[in-house]
Amino acid sequence: MIISPRIKAWLAAEWLLIILLGLLPVMLWAVPAQWPDLIALVDWKTVAALAGLMVLSRGLELSGLIDRLGRMVIVKLHNTRSLAYALVVFAALLSAVVTNDVALFVTVPLTLGLARVASLPVARLVIFQALAVNAGSALSPVGNPQNLFLWQRSGTGFVEFTLAMLPIAGAMLIIVLALIPFGFGRARLVLHDTTGAVPLQRGLMLVSLTAYPIFLLAVNAGYALIGAGSVLLVFALAFRHLLRGVDWPLLLVFVLMFVNLGLLGQVPALASLTAAAMDGSSAAYAVAALLSQVMSNVPAAIFLAPFAEDWRALAWGVNVGGFGLAIGSLANLIALRLGGQQGIWWQFHLWSLPVFGASLGAGAVLLAVLHSGAG
Repeated sequence: MIISPRIKAWLAAEWLLIILLGLLPVMLWAVPAQWPDLIALVDWKTVAALAGLMVLSRGLELSGLIDRLGRMVIVKLHNTRSLAYALVVFAALLSAVVTNDVALFVTVPLTLGLARVASLPVARLVIFQALAVNAGSALSPVGNPQNLFLWQRSGTGFVEFTLAMLPIAGAMLIIVLALIPFGFGRARLVLHDTTGAVPLQRGLMLVSLTAYPIFLLAVNAGYALIGAGSVLLVFALAFRHLLRGVDWPLLLVFVLMFVNLGLLGQVPALASLTAAAMDGSSAAYAVAALLSQVMSNVPAAIFLAPFAEDWRALAWGVNVGGFGLAIGSLANLIALRLGGQQGIWWQFHLWSLPVFGASLGAGAVLLAVLHSGAG
């Protein structure tokens, strides 16, 4: 059977969706359920919030604003180490605002573009950007999908959630920044050509910048469905072409994650084992971080949420779990695929595994200090 290149590309891109679709019949055989029960397993507020953020982030990306700001900073730098610091900080801050995957879709192509006009250690820069977005996105309720889900589930406000995540996000970013001198020297950075920037679309930029905080306020007030519907309507009327480039299959991936993992959590023996393992904040933190190494941090968050009494410990764990093995976070896979450099996969683990170990230890200490202070 001959498979066309287009189908092969789709299968490679949507492997997670295919796996989840294949698991659904198995889970329904293990835990029979009716359609209303399956629909009830989905956190529709999270799905709606994700849909709105995907559209708005795509708007900011295509407007050219982020690309232009990034280039303005980078062309003023003088050596490779300074560039690494700038890209890491830029990627980390950007991921806290427009999600980690969107940040990578901006910074990695920017790096590849700069590499065409200057001699750069591309693979290492991409790896550090992947580490940066895992750290930076941990800060914000909208920085990554697991935070978005746990924020909606926790019932906390935007500021409260951010303050709760600040210690671990700060520790993770400090660890990544501390490794930069070991990975990058002070070789002089000379850009021979600074052209190729994305054209600035002022109308799209203004609409996206205006709608973004309004949408976040709506989500924070509990109107995620109304907010997402409004965003989709505005962009469908004014920028319909943009909607075609949004990663809509990702929404189906989330729906299937909620259903499959919700059913998995109803298996009696597994539910009892997980509940016992999650006894206490420290245990929940460790289990979340380690389980993320096996099933990635988004599904780990969805699966463990019903068993966690301390949402902060769970959120810290799954965010730390984004380091370590590449499967720990989908952002890692996106960065490595976008980078496309030979040997980048094994090089990634040389940096990511030590960052995982250091972050896991730092988080455990911080969590113990916070609990002792509260006591």
